[in-house]
Amino acid sequence: MRIAIDYTSAIQQKAGIGRYTRNLISALAKIDHQTPYVLFSAGRDAQSPAWPDNFSRRELNLSDRQMAIIWQRLKLPLPIEAFTGRIDLFHSPDFVLPPVAAAVKVLTIHDLSFMRHPECSSPALLKYLVASVPPSIRRADWLLADSVSTKDDLVELYKIAPERITVVYAGYDPRFEMTPSADDAAIRAQYGIENPYILGLGTLQPRKNFTTLIRAYDRLIQEKHIPHQLVIGGNNGWLYKDIFDAVQQLNLADRVSFLGFVEDAHLPALYRGADLFAFPSLYEGFGIPILESMGCGTPVVTADNSSLPEVAGDAALLVDARDASALADAMWRVLDDGTLRQTMRERGIERVKLFSWKTAAETLRSVYRRALE
Repeated sequence: MRIAIDYTSAIQQKAGIGRYTRNLISALAKIDHQTPYVLFSAGRDAQSPAWPDNFSRRELNLSDRQMAIIWQRLKLPLPIEAFTGRIDLFHSPDFVLPPVAAAVKVLTIHDLSFMRHPECSSPALLKYLVASVPPSIRRADWLLADSVSTKDDLVELYKIAPERITVVYAGYDPRFEMTPSADDAAIRAQYGIENPYILGLGTLQPRKNFTTLIRAYDRLIQEKHIPHQLVIGGNNGWLYKDIFDAVQQLNLADRVSFLGFVEDAHLPALYRGADLFAFPSLYEGFGIPILESMGCGTPVVTADNSSLPEVAGDAALLVDARDASALADAMWRVLDDGTLRQTMRERGIERVKLFSWKTAAETLRSVYRRALE
C-alpha cells in the first residue's frame, strides 16, 4: 500500500494542529520503516527533519491559502493524485479533503468549535469551515478525532456512525519535565517575566476565554492581594480587542504581560516557573498545554467542558469556564494550599504517562490498515 498524508499544517502552523501533525507523523516514521509514505504540502518546509527512506516529499510552490481557493472555493476537480502519484490511501489531518480520484479517504476532525461556539470564530473562518468541513466529512471513508468528546460531537451534530470514527489522542512530549534547565531563568528574563506568576497560553481569540481569566485574576488581587503577575503567551488571533479592553478597564496594565508567540523551545521554562497554569477555554478538541504543564510539575486549573476533563482527569481543578468567581476560587485554592499543589503535581506526573505519541502513531497505522481492508 502507498499512503499520502497532507503535511501542510505541519509546516504552516507553529502551534495547535501544526504541532499535533508534526509529532504524530514523526512518531509514525519511527515505528513504520516499510510502508511507502508521501508527505504532500502546499509550501516548502525550511526545517524538514531527516525522514526514513520510505518517506518521500511532494512540495508545491503554492500557499495553503491558494490551495484552499483552488480546491474549496473554486472547486476545481484536480485530484490529489496529480501531485502525489498513485496512492491507495490519502489522509488529511486538517478538517478538509481535496478531490481524491480513487484512494481511500481518511480525515481528521480536531474539534467542532465552529459549530459549538460559532460566535468565537472570525466571520471569514466560520464561513470557510461551514462550507468546507461538512462535505469533507461526508466524503471521508474514515474519520479520526482527537478525543471522545470530539467523536461524540461528530455523532451528534453530523449523525456519523460511531464505528466510522477512531479517537487518536495527542501524546505527551517528555521534554516537558520538572527538572529545570540552566537556561530557564534567562529564557524567562528574555520575556520580561518576574516571579511569582500565573501562566495562561493560547492564541488571543474568544474561545480561549482570556477575559474571564483576567477578571478572575483581578478578583484575586482585590480580595487576596496576591503578588503574582498574569503572563499570557500567544499570538494575536481574531476578535481579541475585548481581551486588551479588560486589562485597561481593570487598570491591570502593569500586572498583565502579553508575550506574543512563544517558541516551542521556551515553553518548558515558562511552565516550570509558574505557580499555576490557568486554561479556562470554552471548548477544546484536546488541550495539549494541560499535559505540558503537568509534565513540568505545574498545577493546572482548567474548564469542565468539551475534552478538558477527559485530558485532565483527577490531576487538575475543573471549573465552569464562564464563572470568573469559581475560577478565582479554584486558582486561590492552588496558590494557598501547599499540600494540594504537591498532590496535583504528583497526579499530573502520573497522568501524562497515559498519553504517548508512539501509541497515537500505532493507532493511526492500524486505522490505515483497517480503512484499506
